[in-house]
Amino acid sequence: MKKVMLGLMLLTCSLASQAQPAKEDSVKELMNISGAEQMGTMMMNQMIPALKQAIPEASEEFWQDVMVSMDMKDLMNNIIPVYQKNLSEVDIQAILAFYKTPSGQKLLASQPAIMQESMQIGQQWGQRVFQEVMQKHAKLKAEKAN
Repeated sequence: MKKVMLGLMLLTCSLASQAQPAKEDSVKELMNISGAEQMGTMMMNQMIPALKQAIPEASEEFWQDVMVSMDMKDLMNNIIPVYQKNLSEVDIQAILAFYKTPSGQKLLASQPAIMQESMQIGQQWGQRVFQEVMQKHAKLKAEKAN
């Protein structure tokens, strides 16, 4: 009976240690090594042309001020709790260990290109879907009019 109790205690301690929320420093390290801030900046840079089209009267000086005011560190600090909510400290450490391997390094180096190409594909897909929806709607509208 003592062995069973000891086994249960060890299992409980092991599970409890694995369920510890990720530490803020660990999350920051993961975000740093994964280039999260750089990806956020890249996404923002890709959003600016669409914003410029939406506000064509805005001056270039305005857009420069907008870019300067975008504080990626503030954004990253707001995202840390999301990591902590979804990943344990054990998870973060395992991911960091992977990123330090040759395959992890290759993934990290490839991610910006993958992101950029994926976003372009997503935009093209979205435009196609939008056109299909508009055509379908126009067809239904025409059918109802007849």
